[in-house]
Amino acid sequence: MVLWAMSAVVGDVSLTPDPGNLPGGAVLQHLTDGLGGWALMAALVGLVLGAASWALGAHAQNFQQSVTGRRMVLVSGLAALLVGAAPALVNFFFHAGQGVH
Repeated sequence: MVLWAMSAVVGDVSLTPDPGNLPGGAVLQHLTDGLGGWALMAALVGLVLGAASWALGAHAQNFQQSVTGRRMVLVSGLAALLVGAAPALVNFFFHAGQGVH
């Protein structure tokens, strides 16, 4: 009952996200792009180290090292996938949320 009365007083609100409307929006965009680049570089390093560990473990018949390397490769690949898909995922959920009435 109180929420209904409050919404009648406040009225409808809307949201149109635009980083350019605030001071430092371009800086924040550059920072986000840089962090995405660092995350991709870390994923690349993890992928290379994981592949090397996997290969050495398989060659030396060390099951634990081989499994650890394989896990590193998979996790690094998934991390790169998520970094690449992050803008699309955020936009998808934002637009899905806008459809809620």
